[in-house]
Amino acid sequence: MAVYVYSITASTHPRRLDGVDGVGDPPASLRTVKAGELSAIVSDAPEELRAKRRDLAAHQAVQERLMADGTVLPLQFGFTADDDDAVRGVLEERAEEFTERLRALADCVEYHLKAAQDEDALLRQILAESDEARGLNEQITSGRGAPDLPLALGELVAQEVQARQDRLAASLLDALRGLAREDVVSQPTGNDFLNVSFLVEHDQEESFRTAEKELADKLGGDFDLRLRGPLPAYSFV
Repeated sequence: MAVYVYSITASTHPRRLDGVDGVGDPPASLRTVKAGELSAIVSDAPEELRAKRRDLAAHQAVQERLMADGTVLPLQFGFTADDDDAVRGVLEERAEEFTERLRALADCVEYHLKAAQDEDALLRQILAESDEARGLNEQITSGRGAPDLPLALGELVAQEVQARQDRLAASLLDALRGLAREDVVSQPTGNDFLNVSFLVEHDQEESFRTAEKELADKLGGDFDLRLRGPLPAYSFV
């Protein structure tokens, strides 16, 4: 029978999972597959696995319970294998890699930061600080400008937005990287100009959260910094 895999731990991890259920309806019982110095926490996989709220919550609850007792390599929702022997084979084949990652994640959690800036405020800033953009805008609003001026202004503003947000993203990263063991930068989506995950040691969490709050306060109300964590270190597995 197919098995659902939640995470990987060292075999010395206590893996206290009493009272925690796996995915599926009815919820599956959790068990451990061991191979040498590694263990995988698994359950029987439901026949039809979908990202329903109940199953997502069950997956997350397993990770959080394990995190409370030690380091884990949390797998993303939906990872399955053919059977326990297949899981054991992967643990044996990739033992060195998994062991290295467990060492890298020891005593750490993930924090995820996204940042956006109010578009109207950014446009006002560009028009106030860029003589070229302001001149084009004045010609357009006066009605005396050439027909191609709106396109020229749009291209100039787009370049200014990208340059300013790139500089701001870099400055935020520089301010927080010193408080993290690792970071992973992802492509921002929507109005965000920054999408990054930080691997933060437990004894640096308070300093990290304080630093992020100070940055948000310094930037002001035109900016939206959204920090989530502590989380299982999915981005660093």
